[in-house]
Amino acid sequence: MDRPPREHQLNAEASAQHRLLDLQAKDTRLAQIAHRVKTLPEAVELAEIETRFARARDEGVAAEVIAADLTRDQTRAETDVEQVRERAKHDRQLMDSGAVNDSKQLTNLQHELDSLARRQAELEEVELEIMERVEGAAAAVRQLHAQRDSLAAERDAKADTVQALIADLDDERSIVTGERAVIAAEIPEDLLALYERIRADQAGVGAAHLQRGRCGGCRLELPPSEIEQLRKAPANEVIRCEECRRILVRTAESGL
Repeated sequence: MDRPPREHQLNAEASAQHRLLDLQAKDTRLAQIAHRVKTLPEAVELAEIETRFARARDEGVAAEVIAADLTRDQTRAETDVEQVRERAKHDRQLMDSGAVNDSKQLTNLQHELDSLARRQAELEEVELEIMERVEGAAAAVRQLHAQRDSLAAERDAKADTVQALIADLDDERSIVTGERAVIAAEIPEDLLALYERIRADQAGVGAAHLQRGRCGGCRLELPPSEIEQLRKAPANEVIRCEECRRILVRTAESGL
């Protein structure tokens, strides 16, 4: 496998190189915080609750429209029944008054009363059916409103939880950012610039611990020949992993 060409050799005190591990730990924690903020399970739950709330709210509005339409139908049915009753009342009063003496007119009035009675019975049946539907629609509205209100309360409580979690993470991020700034100020500019460049290219990891002959960045074990070269390298020489090109920081646990 072709190796990338070696860059200009950089030297830095071993203590400064060790501080890179502290800096990397802070950057790793900052990345973890950012990921945590984006992937809060509580935020996912909040989104699900908001979806259910919106559905219950919309269904409630639709149920209100249906209930309103049925109420208007009920009003019309009641008006129709009342009109038939008034007409029958008028005909009955006319018959009972004795004002009509003609037998044919009396027969016609009786036929009309019979017809009105049948019509009234039909309209009252329709009215009763609509009343039952109105009651059912009203019950559906109450149920959906109760569900909506319950979800609203659950949503608000979950939103408070998410807000509190994010606030805690923001506080920690501020603390870690401050600690990172202190560490970065202790690292030589050229070494810090190299670290930042590598970190940008290597998924946020610019420096790794060389531990027992293994790169802590790519997790690959260094070949014996490379280990031997590292043993001979001066303590102030900044070394790089030949595989991932991250800065390798040597400690007592490096196995050299």
